[in-house]
Amino acid sequence: MNTAFYIARRYLFAKKSTNAINIISAISMLGVMVGSAALVIILSVFNGFEEMVLKMFNSITPQILVAPAQGKTFDPNTAYFNQLKKDEKIYSFTEVLAENALVRYGEKQTPAIVKGVSSDFLKNKNLDTIVVDGVFALENKIAQPQAVLGSALQSFLDTNPADPFEQLQIYSPKKGVTGSSVNPMDDFTMLSISPAGIFEIQQDFDNLLIVPLDFARELLGEPTNVSGIEINVQPGVDVEKLKQEMSENLGTNYVVKNRIEQNQALYNLLGSEKWMVYIILTFILIIAIFNIIGSLTMLVIDKQKDISVLSSLGAGKQLIRRIFLAEGMMITLTGCIFGVLIALIFCLLQQHFGWVKMGDANFMFSNAYPIALKWKDFVLVFVTVSFFSFIAAGLASNLSVKKIDRINNDL
Repeated sequence: MNTAFYIARRYLFAKKSTNAINIISAISMLGVMVGSAALVIILSVFNGFEEMVLKMFNSITPQILVAPAQGKTFDPNTAYFNQLKKDEKIYSFTEVLAENALVRYGEKQTPAIVKGVSSDFLKNKNLDTIVVDGVFALENKIAQPQAVLGSALQSFLDTNPADPFEQLQIYSPKKGVTGSSVNPMDDFTMLSISPAGIFEIQQDFDNLLIVPLDFARELLGEPTNVSGIEINVQPGVDVEKLKQEMSENLGTNYVVKNRIEQNQALYNLLGSEKWMVYIILTFILIIAIFNIIGSLTMLVIDKQKDISVLSSLGAGKQLIRRIFLAEGMMITLTGCIFGVLIALIFCLLQQHFGWVKMGDANFMFSNAYPIALKWKDFVLVFVTVSFFSFIAAGLASNLSVKKIDRINNDL
């Protein structure tokens, strides 16, 4: 067994002549344990929130989005798109036509984004999970078009999907009209549609009015072009590889985006928030780790006789230094290991029982704080504690070297 480690282990568990050393060592270990546990738990909670938010976004965001590089619309009736539509790797190929319009319901009106989608849009199995009222249906039993509203739009218009008599009235400017008509309403196309359901995801989507593609074409006066194509792939298909192939085949006239690129700001926000919390908690953990300097300083003073005996027996400065370095590392790493184990147990219990609540239950997730465990977080915390423990213990062990020099001078 390594001599320095053996002596350090004896010092860790041996009775000290000054009881304050035991208390300070215990406080240092407890501080590292609590800090490590808190860091792992907070990172796991952020992982849970990240998965929850991305799950909500992914319920309506396609895996691949094709949009024009310039302008608002493009013609989807090309040989490549027709071939892609029949590709076995493609699960859903949704043509989308979206534009701003004025939506009126009863006496209330507000601008909204009207999004017309083709029938493949309904292949998305997650649509039912975001519905808070009514159903996610784009036509009724007699094949009449229906609309699905975002919750923000519904809240402003006070829409009732259960009312079969009141319809949404949608106004869109006619193309090519100069606006010189005597009756201003002649410059607009107005169509009515029944609301079928309400969905809720996030503010960016909750102002949407989703309608059938044919309805949107008639409303917007766009018989051929689309504003985008949303693609979802079959299970097991490499999305990034398919995206790269599509980008090469479509050229510079189109922009092909994956989910991250479609929601770049969201991914950046989630990542930056997590790292900011990690940095703040790491500073707190560093303070707890550097308490070890006080503990080791008192231990060096307490073990002056031992240092003198070891020095007389031929122990060099580096051996004495390694003893107290190992002592400090053992105190902090023991606290870190116990802290990580406590955090792991807490996270598993929270995942299973959901004891810690954050408010009222939501239709998409429970009111328990979400937890997602990632092994990288455990490694990150352990490496962080090890690094700063080595620095703190190294600073404290330098005192033992100075003590040896003082003893040698006395001799």
